[in-house]
Amino acid sequence: MPHFPLRPRRLAPTFAVFACAAALAACGTVDSVSNRLVSGITPYKVEVVQGNFVSREQVELLKPGISRQQVRDILGTPLIADLFHAARWDYVFTLKRHGVAPQERRLTVFFKGEALERVEGDPMPSESEFVATLERRRKIDKIPPLEATEEQLKAFPAKAAPATPASPQPAPPPVASYPPLEPPTR
Repeated sequence: MPHFPLRPRRLAPTFAVFACAAALAACGTVDSVSNRLVSGITPYKVEVVQGNFVSREQVELLKPGISRQQVRDILGTPLIADLFHAARWDYVFTLKRHGVAPQERRLTVFFKGEALERVEGDPMPSESEFVATLERRRKIDKIPPLEATEEQLKAFPAKAAPATPASPQPAPPPVASYPPLEPPTR
């Protein structure tokens, strides 16, 4: 029987073609599997909150004539305090969440000297109305049963009760004296 030695030079192009064909076939399979896998997973979207939330209750506390410090105590530090418009503070609140239309509210406070002159802006929600817009509770169609039947309980293996010692061991007596904290002086 004649023996023909394998020549690596002739097999290399054949192997390269075969490897490329296998890789291309795998790409199509991986692509369709990965698309199905990724379509079932939704990434976490960060809620973006910017500015100060101002409630209707806070706006109702603002009365003409109160000082800038009192306005700051009620509404907090303004988002925009412009050097060129020192008699005006702007409070802007923006909330962006995935799947919900962005909320944006503006309130502008005008001063005459150090006293509040007037307030302009969007109608503000009460605190309870705002909290109600934040809640995202899922509606559960069917409440799962919270009690197990006797048959379901029997399906679980019985656990052995923890072994209790026949007589409790007495606690060791408290230490009557303690070693000195400092070494003795000579």
